[in-house]
Amino acid sequence: MELLKTIRTYASLVRFPHTVFALPFAAIGYFYAVQERGFSGWLLLKVLLCMVLARNAAMGFNRYADRRIDALNPRTAAREIPRGAVTPKNALGFVIVNAALFIAVAAWINPLCLALSPVALGVILGYSLTKRFTSLSHLFLGLSLAIAPAGAYIAVTGTLTEAPVLLSALVLTWSSGFDIIYSLQDIAFDRQHGLNSLPARLGARGALWVSAILHLLTLALVLWVAPYWGDNGYARIGSLAFIGLLIYQHLIVRPTKLDRIGLAFGTVNGVASIVYAIGVILGFYATSF
Repeated sequence: MELLKTIRTYASLVRFPHTVFALPFAAIGYFYAVQERGFSGWLLLKVLLCMVLARNAAMGFNRYADRRIDALNPRTAAREIPRGAVTPKNALGFVIVNAALFIAVAAWINPLCLALSPVALGVILGYSLTKRFTSLSHLFLGLSLAIAPAGAYIAVTGTLTEAPVLLSALVLTWSSGFDIIYSLQDIAFDRQHGLNSLPARLGARGALWVSAILHLLTLALVLWVAPYWGDNGYARIGSLAFIGLLIYQHLIVRPTKLDRIGLAFGTVNGVASIVYAIGVILGFYATSF
């Protein structure tokens, strides 16, 4: 029972359900690549391990780096480190172990993954520090998540082509845009404590405009990358559903309706990524529809 409790605590520390944002796009990158190189369940397992280990390291470090800030913010004061469920020392140890295992699994995949693994760690760990010096921290978060589809493609092929690059750009603009929406919750706190974010700098209305522009770029990238998924109804439905949900979150979150941020951030974006990935991946194997 104690082991299960510990597992639940650390799963909560890293917000494991939030893997729904990047993992579906990594799946697209992987299954697009296997059209060229063939399917390998063993390699898929390695890619999934890299995803989990990288996310564990990134989120663990985020909670460790922000532990004092989180303790001051009423919204985050109940997180695992501020409330004492995980000690800072154990959280840092958790980060180091996951980062080391991530590099080990990357080396197990291919030489290019090994060479790029420290770069990926630098990005995903470095994001946690960016709010201290730039209002563009949201873009660094987007870049952290954007590594997933390109990394999955590289794991299969050992190379990088236009389609996974476009998919990564799509993830960057999409996740940066919804992170701006999420950050609307902390405008007053960020300003009071000298933390940088676009909502703190521009206010709710200005930040929502930037988010909308980023999501317009996302829409353009969805259309740009679509021909790579093939001429099939599954990918088209997935793309249209993703675009519709993208628009929907901007209809429900307004400067005067910030109580809907949780719905927009978690539910809408999570569903959007899953539906898009299912449509695209089904299209790889059922192109007749």
